[in-house]
Amino acid sequence: MTVTSPADTPAARTVDLHKTYGSGDSAVHALAGVSLDLETGRFTAIMGPSGSGKSTLMHCMAALDTPSGGTVEVAGTDLGRLKDKDLTALRRERIGFVFQAFNLIPTLTALENILLPLNLAGRKPDQQWLDTVIDAVGLRDRLGHRPAELSGGQQQRVACARALASQPSIVFADEPTGNLDSTSGAEVLAFLRRSVDDFGQTVVMVTHDAVAASYCDRVVFLADGLVVDEIQSPQREQILEHMTRLQELAAARSTRA
Repeated sequence: MTVTSPADTPAARTVDLHKTYGSGDSAVHALAGVSLDLETGRFTAIMGPSGSGKSTLMHCMAALDTPSGGTVEVAGTDLGRLKDKDLTALRRERIGFVFQAFNLIPTLTALENILLPLNLAGRKPDQQWLDTVIDAVGLRDRLGHRPAELSGGQQQRVACARALASQPSIVFADEPTGNLDSTSGAEVLAFLRRSVDDFGQTVVMVTHDAVAASYCDRVVFLADGLVVDEIQSPQREQILEHMTRLQELAAARSTRA
Protein backbone atom coordinates (compact mmCIF):
# COMPACT_ATOMS: atom_id res chain seq x y z
CA MET A 1 0.00 0.00 0.00
CA THR A 2 1.39 3.41 -0.95
CA VAL A 3 0.78 6.90 0.38
CA THR A 4 0.35 9.22 -2.61
CA SER A 5 -0.33 12.82 -3.55
CA PRO A 6 -0.78 14.37 -6.98
CA ALA A 7 2.60 14.23 -8.72
CA ASP A 8 2.69 17.96 -9.42
CA THR A 9 1.76 18.95 -5.86
CA PRO A 10 4.54 19.13 -3.27
CA ALA A 11 3.82 17.30 -0.04
CA ALA A 12 4.48 20.62 1.68
CA ARG A 13 5.49 24.10 0.58
CA THR A 14 6.45 27.39 2.19
CA VAL A 15 6.46 30.75 0.44
CA ASP A 16 8.31 33.70 2.00
CA LEU A 17 7.81 32.24 5.47
CA HIS A 18 8.63 34.49 8.43
CA LYS A 19 8.55 33.83 12.16
CA THR A 20 9.41 36.47 14.74
CA TYR A 21 9.43 36.00 18.49
CA GLY A 22 9.09 39.09 20.64
CA SER A 23 9.07 42.68 19.40
CA GLY A 24 11.15 45.82 19.22
CA ASP A 25 14.83 45.58 20.13
CA SER A 26 14.34 42.14 21.69
CA ALA A 27 12.71 40.61 18.58
CA VAL A 28 14.21 37.35 17.33
CA HIS A 29 13.71 36.65 13.63
CA ALA A 30 13.78 32.85 13.57
CA LEU A 31 12.64 32.65 9.93
CA ALA A 32 13.43 35.48 7.53
CA GLY A 33 11.65 34.49 4.33
CA VAL A 34 11.89 30.76 3.63
CA SER A 35 10.53 29.45 0.32
CA LEU A 36 10.82 25.69 0.04
CA ASP A 37 9.12 22.80 -1.75
CA LEU A 38 9.22 19.33 -0.20
CA GLU A 39 8.68 16.72 -2.89
CA THR A 40 6.24 13.87 -2.43
CA GLY A 41 7.79 10.47 -1.79
CA ARG A 42 11.23 11.72 -0.76
CA PHE A 43 13.27 11.77 2.44
CA THR A 44 14.56 15.30 3.17
CA ALA A 45 16.85 16.46 5.97
CA ILE A 46 16.88 20.02 7.28
CA MET A 47 20.19 21.05 8.83
CA GLY A 48 21.93 24.17 10.04
CA PRO A 49 23.86 25.68 12.94
CA SER A 50 22.16 26.20 16.29
CA GLY A 51 19.65 29.03 15.99
CA SER A 52 19.39 28.74 12.20
CA GLY A 53 15.60 28.25 12.34
CA LYS A 54 15.36 24.58 11.36
CA SER A 55 13.10 23.46 14.22
CA THR A 56 10.96 26.59 13.86
CA LEU A 57 10.53 25.84 10.15
CA MET A 58 9.47 22.28 10.89
CA HIS A 59 7.01 23.33 13.59
CA CYS A 60 5.40 25.90 11.28
CA MET A 61 5.13 23.37 8.45
CA ALA A 62 3.64 20.77 10.81
CA ALA A 63 1.02 23.24 12.10
CA LEU A 64 2.55 23.15 15.59
CA ASP A 65 3.42 26.86 15.44
CA THR A 66 1.91 29.84 13.61
CA PRO A 67 4.10 31.84 11.23
CA SER A 68 4.30 35.61 11.44
CA GLY A 69 4.08 35.95 7.67
CA GLY A 70 4.13 33.99 4.44
CA THR A 71 2.27 30.79 3.67
CA VAL A 72 2.49 27.09 4.45
CA GLU A 73 0.74 24.47 2.32
CA VAL A 74 0.35 20.79 3.11
CA ALA A 75 -0.94 18.58 0.29
CA GLY A 76 -2.08 21.70 -1.53
CA THR A 77 -4.01 23.14 1.43
CA ASP A 78 -3.07 26.61 2.72
CA LEU A 79 -2.86 26.20 6.50
CA GLY A 80 -3.39 29.91 7.06
CA ARG A 81 -6.88 29.73 5.57
CA LEU A 82 -8.11 26.98 7.92
CA LYS A 83 -10.21 27.51 11.01
CA ASP A 84 -8.92 25.95 14.23
CA LYS A 85 -11.20 22.92 13.94
CA ASP A 86 -10.15 22.24 10.35
CA LEU A 87 -6.49 22.77 11.21
CA THR A 88 -6.75 20.23 14.04
CA ALA A 89 -8.35 17.75 11.67
CA LEU A 90 -5.66 18.26 9.05
CA ARG A 91 -2.92 17.86 11.66
CA ARG A 92 -4.40 14.54 12.79
CA GLU A 93 -5.18 13.15 9.36
CA ARG A 94 -2.53 14.51 6.98
CA ILE A 95 0.52 15.12 9.20
CA GLY A 96 2.58 12.65 11.20
CA PHE A 97 5.14 13.83 13.76
CA VAL A 98 8.01 11.99 15.46
CA PHE A 99 9.49 13.76 18.48
CA GLN A 100 13.00 13.38 19.86
CA ALA A 101 11.59 12.46 23.29
CA PHE A 102 9.17 9.82 21.85
CA ASN A 103 6.10 11.44 23.56
CA LEU A 104 4.39 8.12 24.27
CA ILE A 105 1.63 7.83 26.88
CA PRO A 106 3.18 5.73 29.69
CA THR A 107 -0.09 4.06 30.77
CA LEU A 108 -0.92 2.84 27.24
CA THR A 109 0.48 -0.21 25.49
CA ALA A 110 2.53 0.08 22.33
CA LEU A 111 -0.50 -0.75 20.20
CA GLU A 112 -2.71 1.75 22.08
CA ASN A 113 -0.07 4.44 21.54
CA ILE A 114 0.11 3.64 17.83
CA LEU A 115 -3.68 3.88 17.50
CA LEU A 116 -4.08 6.98 19.69
CA PRO A 117 -4.29 9.61 16.89
CA LEU A 118 -6.85 7.51 15.02
CA ASN A 119 -8.91 7.00 18.18
CA LEU A 120 -8.85 10.73 18.93
CA ALA A 121 -10.07 11.40 15.40
CA GLY A 122 -12.81 8.78 15.74
CA ARG A 123 -11.39 6.78 12.85
CA LYS A 124 -11.01 3.04 12.50
CA PRO A 125 -7.59 1.88 11.35
CA ASP A 126 -7.02 0.35 7.95
CA GLN A 127 -6.03 -3.07 9.29
CA GLN A 128 -3.94 -4.01 6.28
CA TRP A 129 -1.95 -0.78 6.51
CA LEU A 130 -1.63 -1.08 10.29
CA ASP A 131 -0.27 -4.63 9.98
CA THR A 132 2.18 -3.46 7.32
CA VAL A 133 3.50 -0.67 9.55
CA ILE A 134 3.74 -2.85 12.67
CA ASP A 135 5.65 -5.54 10.79
CA ALA A 136 7.90 -2.94 9.17
CA VAL A 137 9.00 -1.59 12.57
CA GLY A 138 9.41 -5.12 13.93
CA LEU A 139 7.15 -4.69 16.97
CA ARG A 140 4.63 -7.49 16.51
CA ASP A 141 5.77 -9.25 19.72
CA ARG A 142 5.90 -6.02 21.77
CA LEU A 143 2.44 -4.57 21.14
CA GLY A 144 1.16 -5.39 24.63
CA HIS A 145 4.11 -3.75 26.40
CA ARG A 146 4.01 -0.27 27.92
CA PRO A 147 6.78 2.27 27.14
CA ALA A 148 8.68 1.56 30.39
CA GLU A 149 9.00 -2.06 29.24
CA LEU A 150 10.57 -1.07 25.91
CA SER A 151 14.06 0.08 24.99
CA GLY A 152 14.60 3.61 23.69
CA GLY A 153 14.88 2.32 20.14
CA GLN A 154 11.66 0.34 20.48
CA GLN A 155 9.86 3.37 21.92
CA GLN A 156 10.95 5.50 18.99
CA ARG A 157 9.82 2.80 16.55
CA VAL A 158 6.41 2.87 18.28
CA ALA A 159 6.41 6.65 17.76
CA CYS A 160 7.27 6.16 14.07
CA ALA A 161 4.45 3.63 13.68
CA ARG A 162 2.06 6.06 15.38
CA ALA A 163 3.09 8.80 12.93
CA LEU A 164 2.38 6.54 9.93
CA ALA A 165 -0.78 4.83 11.21
CA SER A 166 -3.13 7.46 9.76
CA GLN A 167 -1.44 7.32 6.32
CA PRO A 168 -0.44 10.99 6.45
CA SER A 169 0.60 13.08 3.47
CA ILE A 170 3.87 13.91 5.23
CA VAL A 171 5.80 12.83 8.32
CA PHE A 172 7.98 15.30 10.20
CA ALA A 173 10.72 13.96 12.49
CA ASP A 174 12.47 16.32 14.90
CA GLU A 175 15.89 14.87 15.83
CA PRO A 176 14.36 11.36 15.95
CA THR A 177 17.68 9.70 16.85
CA GLY A 178 18.83 12.36 19.32
CA ASN A 179 18.09 10.24 22.41
CA LEU A 180 19.23 6.91 20.94
CA ASP A 181 22.46 4.96 20.78
CA SER A 182 23.98 4.40 17.35
CA THR A 183 22.46 0.93 16.86
CA SER A 184 18.92 1.99 17.83
CA GLY A 185 19.29 5.18 15.80
CA ALA A 186 20.25 3.18 12.72
CA GLU A 187 17.16 0.98 13.16
CA VAL A 188 14.88 4.03 13.27
CA LEU A 189 16.57 5.66 10.26
CA ALA A 190 16.36 2.42 8.30
CA PHE A 191 12.63 2.29 8.98
CA LEU A 192 12.12 5.90 7.87
CA ARG A 193 14.14 5.15 4.73
CA ARG A 194 12.03 2.06 4.06
CA SER A 195 8.80 3.99 4.58
CA VAL A 196 9.87 6.24 1.71
CA ASP A 197 11.21 3.51 -0.58
CA ASP A 198 8.56 0.84 0.00
CA PHE A 199 5.46 2.83 1.00
CA GLY A 200 5.94 6.08 -0.93
CA GLN A 201 5.82 8.09 2.30
CA THR A 202 7.19 11.64 2.45
CA VAL A 203 9.53 12.21 5.41
CA VAL A 204 11.19 15.45 6.55
CA MET A 205 13.75 15.26 9.34
CA VAL A 206 15.52 17.94 11.34
CA THR A 207 18.91 16.66 12.41
CA HIS A 208 22.41 17.82 13.33
CA ASP A 209 23.87 14.39 12.58
CA ALA A 210 25.62 13.94 9.22
CA VAL A 211 25.25 10.15 9.43
CA ALA A 212 21.48 10.48 9.91
CA ALA A 213 21.23 12.99 7.05
CA SER A 214 23.11 10.63 4.74
CA TYR A 215 20.05 8.34 4.77
CA CYS A 216 18.11 11.09 2.98
CA ASP A 217 17.55 11.94 -0.68
CA ARG A 218 18.14 15.63 -0.11
CA VAL A 219 19.63 17.90 2.55
CA VAL A 220 18.47 21.51 2.88
CA PHE A 221 20.74 23.85 4.86
CA LEU A 222 19.47 26.85 6.83
CA ALA A 223 21.40 29.79 8.28
CA ASP A 224 19.99 32.91 9.92
CA GLY A 225 16.44 31.86 9.09
CA LEU A 226 17.05 31.38 5.37
CA VAL A 227 17.69 28.45 3.03
CA VAL A 228 21.31 28.89 1.93
CA ASP A 229 22.21 25.60 0.24
CA GLU A 230 21.14 22.04 -0.51
CA ILE A 231 22.60 18.69 -1.58
CA GLN A 232 20.95 15.95 -3.60
CA SER A 233 21.90 12.30 -2.89
CA PRO A 234 24.09 13.43 0.02
CA GLN A 235 27.17 11.66 1.33
CA ARG A 236 28.37 12.02 4.92
CA GLU A 237 31.60 13.81 3.93
CA GLN A 238 29.72 16.34 1.79
CA ILE A 239 27.32 17.07 4.64
CA LEU A 240 30.16 17.56 7.13
CA GLU A 241 31.92 19.98 4.77
CA HIS A 242 28.76 22.07 4.35
CA MET A 243 28.01 22.10 8.08
CA THR A 244 31.59 23.05 8.96
CA ARG A 245 31.48 25.96 6.52
CA LEU A 246 28.14 27.20 7.87
CA GLN A 247 29.33 26.96 11.47
CA GLU A 248 32.50 28.89 10.62
CA LEU A 249 30.44 31.61 8.97
CA ALA A 250 28.12 31.77 11.96
CA ALA A 251 31.08 32.04 14.35
CA ALA A 252 32.61 34.83 12.22
CA ARG A 253 29.37 36.81 12.24
CA SER A 254 29.08 36.36 16.01
CA THR A 255 32.64 37.66 16.48
CA ARG A 256 31.98 40.73 14.32
CA ALA A 257 28.81 41.46 16.28
